[in-house]
Amino acid sequence: MKEENAALHLTWQNGLHKRLKLKLKYYLNSKQLLVIFIVFTISGFTGIATAEVGKVVLLHGLARSNASMNGLQEALQNKGFDTCNIDYPSRKYPIEVLAKDHVLPQIQKCFGNLNSQICFVTHSMGGIIVRYLSGKKLIPHMGRVVMLSPPNQGSEIVDRLGGTKLFQLINGPAGAQLGTDNNSMPLRLGAADFEVGIITGNRSINLILSLLIQGKDDGKVSIERAKLQGMKDFMVLPSAHPFIMKSSMAIKQTIYFLNHGNFKKIKE
Repeated sequence: MKEENAALHLTWQNGLHKRLKLKLKYYLNSKQLLVIFIVFTISGFTGIATAEVGKVVLLHGLARSNASMNGLQEALQNKGFDTCNIDYPSRKYPIEVLAKDHVLPQIQKCFGNLNSQICFVTHSMGGIIVRYLSGKKLIPHMGRVVMLSPPNQGSEIVDRLGGTKLFQLINGPAGAQLGTDNNSMPLRLGAADFEVGIITGNRSINLILSLLIQGKDDGKVSIERAKLQGMKDFMVLPSAHPFIMKSSMAIKQTIYFLNHGNFKKIKE
């Protein structure tokens, strides 16, 4: 009888032990799931920057200043990004000089030795400068890039007007490199070897210049010539070339791409 009671007691203890282990395992799994849910909720839905995409360089376009990117910079900072809004003398030097002697030193001044990943948000010619930096391997850890209205395949406007004194006075040597002929810097740089999303516009405020461009355009660059081989995503918004960096939709999509590597699909 004592042996039977002992056996029953041992069986009960073993059963209790198993139940406690199951409850503990369930409790731990529940906590782990809760932690995972919280992490994904914060990083995936609120748009907060992750460590991998935390540093962002902003580059303005030809004949503009970094003030044109202030709105974008503020929006990025509000989402937790560490930004560097660079001003460079876009009208004074060729693209390669601007990239190596003016843009790169300022990036180093902002972020130090460039051992961490750096993302870019660019307008117009700023995108060509990033392609040059990438092609020459001057940015060791290239992060995601968003280009706004870039002349990735040049612009017919430069073909037609680049030889005039007025064009050269306004746009300088870098402007003359943005055509579609054999001297075109964009066409010599090749495909993207980094994650890039491109946003361009389909509105023009200069109908005379638009007459020089084949196909739909934003007043400076055709939609087709904004595209780049190797791009991850592409989007057209109802905006003109000079103002696309101020578009609220362009700003939202820029932040989304930096976080996710693609643009957020717009319901039609």
